[in-house]
Amino acid sequence: MKNGKPKQDKYSKAGSAKSGTGQPHTARPREKGIEKSAKTRPIQQADSFLDEMKNDLMAFFQVNDDQSFTQQQVLDHFDTGDRRMKLIMHGLIGELTDEGSIIRQADGSYRADADANIIEGVVDHVNSRFAFVIPTTASGIRGDRNNDIWVSTDDLAGAVDGDRVRVVRFNDSGNRSRRVEGKIANVIERGRTELVGRIEVWPTYGFVVPDSKKIYDDIFIPKEKLGGASDGEKVIVRLTKFPDPKSNKQRFEGEVITVLGVAGQNNTEMHAILAEFGLPIHFPADVEQEADAIPTKILAKDLAKRRDMREVTTFTIDPVDAKDFDDALSVQLLDNGNYEIGIHIADVTHYVLPGTKLEEEAYKRATSVYLVDRVVPMLPEKLSNGLCSLRPNEDKLTFSAVFELTPEAKIVNEWFGRTAIHSNRRFAYEEAQDILNNNSGDYLEELRLLNELAYKLRDERFKNGAINFETVEVRFRLDENGVPLGVYPKIRQDTNKLIEEFMLLANKRVAEFVHSLSKRNKNGEENTMVYRVHEGPDDEKLRSFSEFARKLGYKLNVDDEQLSKSMNRFMASIEGKPEAGMLQKLAVRTMSKARYSTEDLGHFGLAFRRYSHFTSPIRRYPDMMAHRLLQHYLDKGKPADRDEYEDKCRHSSEREKMAAEAERASIKYKQVEFMSRMAPDQVFEGVISGVTEFGFFVEITENNCEGLVRMQDLTDDYYDFDKDNYRIIGQRHKKMYTFGDAVVVSLKETNLARRSMDFKLVSDKAGRATDSDLEQRSNTRSSRSGNSRTASSSRSGGSSKRSEGPAAKGENRRGGRGRR
Repeated sequence: MKNGKPKQDKYSKAGSAKSGTGQPHTARPREKGIEKSAKTRPIQQADSFLDEMKNDLMAFFQVNDDQSFTQQQVLDHFDTGDRRMKLIMHGLIGELTDEGSIIRQADGSYRADADANIIEGVVDHVNSRFAFVIPTTASGIRGDRNNDIWVSTDDLAGAVDGDRVRVVRFNDSGNRSRRVEGKIANVIERGRTELVGRIEVWPTYGFVVPDSKKIYDDIFIPKEKLGGASDGEKVIVRLTKFPDPKSNKQRFEGEVITVLGVAGQNNTEMHAILAEFGLPIHFPADVEQEADAIPTKILAKDLAKRRDMREVTTFTIDPVDAKDFDDALSVQLLDNGNYEIGIHIADVTHYVLPGTKLEEEAYKRATSVYLVDRVVPMLPEKLSNGLCSLRPNEDKLTFSAVFELTPEAKIVNEWFGRTAIHSNRRFAYEEAQDILNNNSGDYLEELRLLNELAYKLRDERFKNGAINFETVEVRFRLDENGVPLGVYPKIRQDTNKLIEEFMLLANKRVAEFVHSLSKRNKNGEENTMVYRVHEGPDDEKLRSFSEFARKLGYKLNVDDEQLSKSMNRFMASIEGKPEAGMLQKLAVRTMSKARYSTEDLGHFGLAFRRYSHFTSPIRRYPDMMAHRLLQHYLDKGKPADRDEYEDKCRHSSEREKMAAEAERASIKYKQVEFMSRMAPDQVFEGVISGVTEFGFFVEITENNCEGLVRMQDLTDDYYDFDKDNYRIIGQRHKKMYTFGDAVVVSLKETNLARRSMDFKLVSDKAGRATDSDLEQRSNTRSSRSGNSRTASSSRSGGSSKRSEGPAAKGENRRGGRGRR
């Protein structure tokens, strides 16, 4: 039995008459009430108090789970001297024992059950002071953020960001609005064994400063394991020693396994980003060899079972810098006045067969990755840019969805199957748009017809409840060395939307077609299919966003029976406004994340009952799965193994997320690099895009680059952070900066290693807080007072409800590296 001094933590004061230091403290009203006659307190309050005390007791045992305690030691720890309180505590300890939450030892002492309240999850180390553990869900997709468990860095027990762990949840309901807290019991599996960073070499050792913003300490490298790296180079390091579970010091040791090059050089930094996110740089030699061995000539046997559409007018429309062409459109006028529109997709699965090295590598990667200056393809170049790419003036093997459409874009007939095509022309989006704008050029009539049909398909989609999300994407103009010379927003024109609409049509109808074939199965068993699913938004998040938009003067009626119409009206109302871009991003964040699944859940954003991904097999593995399943059912096959495909869906969703994070990192790096070349005195107009306890973020209007104006640089006043209203307010002059305010800034500092930049405020049109503003803030603050843990958590960036508001870069902004 260990009867050492228990931890003096936030759970050790319930029912006590004085604090753990022996100093008297004022009991809460509910604690005072226990001394009164039962007649003066409603039974409900007494029950609530007992529940609270019971949870505090359980939390005490969990915090001190390496010790056991006699009942008297527990009473002494809680400073319980009153006879009635002693009886209550004895009874509660008995209840916890009966429930199995604590265990009575042979010597009569008690300790926490090691397996009580333990769940599995993944560490998200958002700040040097604390982390969140994201509980594992059945789908493998992150659940409600309110279920995340807050863990102090001191309680990580050697776990680091990305590790799969077992975490003890503390049963503490003293304040029902605060976040569940816990501590790590043990690490199940390390999330990463390799890290990327810049090395500092000393005479007898080295240190690697990690690129990851979620690793807060440097990695010690013994002299004999420097791997030939020189000071200032970017390296990949294999971790050989992780932090000690018994220490709160996050200390690593490692060995250099790859030298990427001199930090700051474009190629080095892009390779570093890929390595940071565990993405491959090169194909294994055996995969390249297998690709090289595939015959390039289309044989007669390849055409034997295909619909030959090589004589039909066909062309592709893609970005100007695209090299892999997944899709093509064909157009034919029928004798009955209708149109035959073919949507032809590269037949990747004709070349990539199950059981091959190519298949294994395609599944492993699951997606192509698009960095600012390069594409890291899912398939080797011979396939992605050659055999499978629907290049002009070449015969190609395709998998097609062919529709007979009326002039009103209604489907009369549809056909799915393998085809052969011959693309007559390759258009860039801008080139095709110029032809439409000028009413002159190649295939003008075909382009005009497709554009008219696309408009009608889009109108029908919005009428059925689709939501018009138009988030801004940026593009870069780079020199031959990858240095950014310009940053500008991508412009979506009619030709972009034309291609998008026909791809949506094919993806939707393929999913519906596979489902319709289920009726021929015995016992009505449904055909397994890979769906792209998008569930409806969380009501609480939606209401929070609606309230936020209302404070900025916009209306979003979330109680409308047709939320999509209300959302589309909201999108139309913000169009052209300075804060439109940020509000669009926040609106998207209120929605669930789209993912792959064999569950038939529909797509909320597109308002499709069933939807798949069929149209991009060169760059997405789920599309390859959809092709194989469609052909399997065309050949009258039985329903495929759902569990096998669900595992592949989960893997594909995870890889898609990883690729998106790498793409964002490369964009942020190039934005910071671009801004670092600006003249020191240059000023920029911008909009406040987020508010935090340490300042506010500003997005520059002309190029969408974002940086931080730090609170410490606002020297005209002392500013308080009003988290609930996404603003800061000066104590003396009542000056108020809030989300959406227009400001003028200049560049203060750029940090390429952290992909961040700081701005200086040059001028603004900030308003003044009114009495009602201050009263509202005072009421908000007072409603939170009385709970030091919640207040402390809020100050450190860990709110009691991580997703209660949509301030993307305000409420939940993740702090800096916190390096010592």
